[in-house]
Amino acid sequence: MGERYLTSIRLLAECMQGFERFSGAAVRQHGLTHAQFDILATLGNTPGMSYKELGERTLITKGTLTGVIERLEQKGLVVRERSDADKRSFFVRLTPAGEAVFRDVFPQVVAHGKRLFASYSNTEFDVLDAALRKLRDGIAAGAASHPSDT
Repeated sequence: MGERYLTSIRLLAECMQGFERFSGAAVRQHGLTHAQFDILATLGNTPGMSYKELGERTLITKGTLTGVIERLEQKGLVVRERSDADKRSFFVRLTPAGEAVFRDVFPQVVAHGKRLFASYSNTEFDVLDAALRKLRDGIAAGAASHPSDT
């Protein structure tokens, strides 16, 4: 197989970057960054969650998460509260203003992104999902079997 996988990785990266550019326009017109939208979308329709849970559910690295949440807090869209169970950790939830932005922006961004996939059939989605899950699981298994490499 040689280095054949590099072509697939490059295509995957190009798709992700292209999707972020495409959807980023819809996000930016609401005064948000992609990372800020990711947090709002993840917190939407929830009572809130810990930093740890947010990190697991978003595409934001742990090092970036705190700064993104602080900027959202400055905008009045989220509030951070110290955890009762662990005073070192925070619980994050949307404020009423954040909930309003979520209700306004989320459906618009989803509708905008949906246009990219309008030509996909359910079968094509199933094939794509299976290939991506296989890749994700293989990456996770590889990382778990070589912890010193990470």
